[in-house]
Amino acid sequence: MNPPSPEVLRELAPNGTMRVGLNYQNFLLILKDAPDGTPQGIAPDLARELARRAGVPIEYVKFESAGKTAEGVREGLWDVAFIGAEPQRANEIAFSAAYLEIPITFLVPPGSSIRTMSDVDREGVRIATAEKSAYDLYLTRSLKKAKLVRIPGIPESFELFKREKLEALSGLKPRLLIDEQAMPGSRILEGQISAVQQAVGTPKARQAAAAWLRAFVEDIKASGLVGRTIGKHAIRGVEVAPQG
Repeated sequence: MNPPSPEVLRELAPNGTMRVGLNYQNFLLILKDAPDGTPQGIAPDLARELARRAGVPIEYVKFESAGKTAEGVREGLWDVAFIGAEPQRANEIAFSAAYLEIPITFLVPPGSSIRTMSDVDREGVRIATAEKSAYDLYLTRSLKKAKLVRIPGIPESFELFKREKLEALSGLKPRLLIDEQAMPGSRILEGQISAVQQAVGTPKARQAAAAWLRAFVEDIKASGLVGRTIGKHAIRGVEVAPQG
C-alpha cells in the first residue's frame, strides 16, 4: 500500500504522535501489559504496525470498556481506535472494514428449556449483557420480546446472570467458554446470532485518514499479518474477517 500523504499524516497524528484508543475490556484483543506498561495483544501489535507504516510515534490511550472508548471520540481523546464497528458508533467514527470477527452467542443455566437461538427472544426471557458492548448494541436493535439486563463489565454480567438467576447470558463465544466451565451444567447455544466486527476507526471528519486506514486493514488481512498475530497470541474463537 502507498505511504501516507501529508494530509493523511496530519489527520492520523495532528500533534505529531498517533494516539491509539484501546478497549481493555476486550480480553481477546488486549492482554496484560508488559512490565514497562506497554500494551500486549492482537490490537496493540496491529497498532504498532500502523504507526510503523505511518512513520509516527505512538501513544496508547487505555479505556475500561468499549462504550468509553467510543465516547472518547467526542472529547478528542484519540486519533485512531481499535474497536467494534457498530451502526450507532458510525455517526461519529469512520470505520475500516473488519480485520477480525468474534462470534456472539448465549450461555444458558443448568436445566434450561432454551435449546436454540430462536428460543431466546421470547416473553419472560431476561438476558444479562455487558452495558454498551458491541453485542449489547446489536441485541438492542434486534430483540423483539426478550429483556436485556445491563451491567457495566463482562465479568460483572456473568455474576449478574448467576445472582439474579437470569435465563441467558449474552457474550463473545471465547469468554462464554470460560463462563461455561465456571457453571457446571450450563450450555452454550449452537451457532451464533452475529459476530462483532473488530475494526479500526478515526473521527468521522478525518476522511483522508479513514481512506488510508481502510487500505491498511485490507493489506494486513491479505498479507496474512492478522492471522499470524492471532496465532502468535494463541487466541481461540476469533477469525480473520473476509476481504472487503
